[in-house]
Amino acid sequence: MAARKRAAPGPARPYLGSTDLEDLSVAYQVAHEIVTSRADLLPSVDRIMAAGLDEPDQERALTLFRDSLGSPGDPHRDPAVAISAATGAG
Repeated sequence: MAARKRAAPGPARPYLGSTDLEDLSVAYQVAHEIVTSRADLLPSVDRIMAAGLDEPDQERALTLFRDSLGSPGDPHRDPAVAISAATGAG
């Protein structure tokens, strides 16, 4: 039987760790807030964090996404739409 390959480690996600919030960037603080209250949204948060945005756009996309969670029908509930809006591409 062939040996199983181990999965490569995923990207660093300090918003999941035990780092003091004060030591995290604002975007990571927002990401931490989202996944702490709604762990099921981790894939969406990861998608925004891995989108290659600069810090201000990352923060804006996460904020749009977070704020949409309480508004049924808000298009920013889709991480791709939040990313697009944050970068001015949408």
